[in-house]
Amino acid sequence: MISIKHLDDMNRFAGILVKHLESGDLILLNGDLGAGKTTLTQFIGKHLGVKRNINSPTFNIIKSYKGQSLKLHHMDCYRLEDSDEDLGFNEYFEDEAITVIEWSQFIEDLLPATQLIVNIKTVSETEREIELIAKGDHYSKVKEEVEREFTTY
Repeated sequence: MISIKHLDDMNRFAGILVKHLESGDLILLNGDLGAGKTTLTQFIGKHLGVKRNINSPTFNIIKSYKGQSLKLHHMDCYRLEDSDEDLGFNEYFEDEAITVIEWSQFIEDLLPATQLIVNIKTVSETEREIELIAKGDHYSKVKEEVEREFTTY
């Protein structure tokens, strides 16, 4: 479990995470409303070199941003809870980009088998706990490195 005490910790977590990500990686963000999923995505974008303002794509569902060396696809699948609509997610998963998905449980059947799950739990107004769950060898290494680097700081 990674303990986030304030926004600076969330920013530092995002920076460490981005350092270990590769083109084509898939990050699933889980947490209640207001847990910090979009905030974490903004920090991930910042560390990827995205210059544009990143906000929740709730009504668009998918927004893409150009970073310094990699693109960032940000998906918010909250509105897809009862939908069978195929929005061409495979094209995004196969793209040379980092894909971050909020509310991924609503498209679970469409997700690749390998992924990094980031569960964000609200502890207080400013504190969060982050649990990383890795599915696949690459993500196991990412999880191990991120947890090691974050806790040794």
